[in-house]
Amino acid sequence: MVLPSLFSKSSSKSSKKSKPHDNLPNLSTPGSRSNQGTPPSSPEKKSYHRVKDKDREKERRSLSYSSKRSSKHDRDSHPLNLPPDELRRLSSAMSQMNDQPTPQPMDIDSQPSSPAASQPPKTNGTTNGEQQPSKPAPPPHRYTTSPPPQSANYAATPEDASPPAELPTINAEEYKAAGNKFFKIKDYPQAIKEYSKGSYSSAPTAIEADPKNATYYSNRAAALMSANRFVEALEDCKTADELDPSNMKIQLRLGRLYTSLGRPDEAVAVFDSINPPTTAKDKQPALIMQRHLRQAEDLVASGGSSSLILHALNEAERGLGSGVDKPRKWTLMRGEAYLKMGNVNALGEAQNVAMSLLRNNSQDPEALVLRGRILYAQGENDKAIQHFRQALSCDPDFKDAVRNLRMVQKLERMKEEGNAAFKAGRFQEAVETYTKALEVDPSNKNTNSKILQNRALCQTRLKNYKPAIADCDKALELDPSYLKARKTRAKALGESGNWEEAAREYKAIHEANPSEPGIARDIRNAELELKKSKRKDYYKILGIEKDATEQEVKKAYRKLAIVHHPDKNPGDEEAAERFKEIQEAHETLSDSQKRARYDSGEDLIDPSDMFGGGGGFGGGGMGGGVQIDPEMLFQMFGGAGGMGGGRPGGGGGGFGGFQGGSPFGGMGGMPGGGGGRRGQSFQGGFPF
Repeated sequence: MVLPSLFSKSSSKSSKKSKPHDNLPNLSTPGSRSNQGTPPSSPEKKSYHRVKDKDREKERRSLSYSSKRSSKHDRDSHPLNLPPDELRRLSSAMSQMNDQPTPQPMDIDSQPSSPAASQPPKTNGTTNGEQQPSKPAPPPHRYTTSPPPQSANYAATPEDASPPAELPTINAEEYKAAGNKFFKIKDYPQAIKEYSKGSYSSAPTAIEADPKNATYYSNRAAALMSANRFVEALEDCKTADELDPSNMKIQLRLGRLYTSLGRPDEAVAVFDSINPPTTAKDKQPALIMQRHLRQAEDLVASGGSSSLILHALNEAERGLGSGVDKPRKWTLMRGEAYLKMGNVNALGEAQNVAMSLLRNNSQDPEALVLRGRILYAQGENDKAIQHFRQALSCDPDFKDAVRNLRMVQKLERMKEEGNAAFKAGRFQEAVETYTKALEVDPSNKNTNSKILQNRALCQTRLKNYKPAIADCDKALELDPSYLKARKTRAKALGESGNWEEAAREYKAIHEANPSEPGIARDIRNAELELKKSKRKDYYKILGIEKDATEQEVKKAYRKLAIVHHPDKNPGDEEAAERFKEIQEAHETLSDSQKRARYDSGEDLIDPSDMFGGGGGFGGGGMGGGVQIDPEMLFQMFGGAGGMGGGRPGGGGGGFGGFQGGSPFGGMGGMPGGGGGRRGQSFQGGFPF
């Protein structure tokens, strides 16, 4: 509804000066109602609105005419300030104007108007035809009507209230072309996006638009393969091959994917199924990988060289795709190769292999058995048994776990039985037990080297020196760093009579391990025994052992004296010399003191060597002579002695009380002294 000109404040000065009742039309007459539909034309019509419909133009002319008539009154005054009669006339005019249709602006889109808008408005300011002068009619407002809501239900969220957007039409070929463009410029992630999602993230994928088209899957597989996403590429390529089994390009790509993932058998099968046959160049990588894997498997099964196994695996891994994890089977073979090497570094590498598998799957029975075997090779049998039992808890039917568990338990039990027999002095029983234990697992270098060393100790106690030396040599072959086996070998060499080689072995041990406890004492003993071995061997002359009793010494002497007596050998010039040696041996060994000195090597010590030619004890050593172990000297002097000394009149002096006699008895005291120590004994050490 258009606001009447009555409320406009823009008017000319001439209209203000005119009287308020001069130019008002007589609205109360009946004739005015009949002529209301055809008002006189207004000159301001064209400047107000541009109208197409003639009926609307006539209505606006009517309103403009009535507005012009009412503008003669004072428009600056409020309508309530007008006289009552004027208000009644204005109210009638407003009622007549409301009966006319409201003009529509030109710039609004044509929409169907609501039924409420088409109803005629009620008379403003009247009730049942009676005018109400107390309140003027409010100005009508121009607004755009909207259609009524279709339902009374309200949406829970703004997204539910908005109508669903219509999905754009998918043109799969356009997405394919866009993906090809990105693929050519090596933008593989964007190419995958185009092949998969298209240009709209909310739209169906290009593959969903045409799910039976193998080309889309094949192209996306090529992009995934170039982006080093080989597992996803394999799935797309297998789908493409199912949709188009005779496509040679798809089959070639499938074979390459199998090769890149370390599955050469499947790759070769795909290449063989291509018709026409593929070229040797396309098939060669898969064949090379297959050949190296066959070589590694055969070497592991036959117990071949570990270095050859590792070389074959390294060559096979060269055919894997970039970033592809090594197949689990290959990793297990690598761990087997390192385990077979047996040295410390190789066992460490095998441990790393087993731990990498267990990080991926802590319940992998094969990885648990591998780590248990490594621990067993390192001598940690208790931990190895725990791993074998854990593998059986994961797979109770796993035969490797059962076999290794029984083997380790049996070996551990037999080793304990041998040790118990050795401690009890049943050396032959211990040797037999250790021999059976060596047959349980010939491949275990660490454990077998210890068993061989234990058996060598038993052999030395049984005075089987050659078998003892042989056992030590085998133990050192299995473990070259086994120091205890080297010391046992040196001892067996010496006791077998080869003290020169024994001394050399002890010195080599000392050079390799200077901090080894007791090695210096072993070297001195070996050197002393070497000197003793170069003198006459009275035991050998009489043909008896070193631990022979006095009765055995006499018996051997009588027997040899009869045989080698000069009277019994008149024509033999050497008989007298042999008989002399037999008498000398009997004289020494039949006397307990002389035999003790002979056994300890005391008779080989020169006093001038001990005291530096009579100059007394040198500081730090025996005054320019050989270095003598104090313990050895204590044994030589019978473990107790007295050193007396004094001035004249103070008592006798000198060394006294040495068992077996002493070459220093009767040494006089120092003159010019008064008093001195006498008869003081020193227990447990050299008497100083």
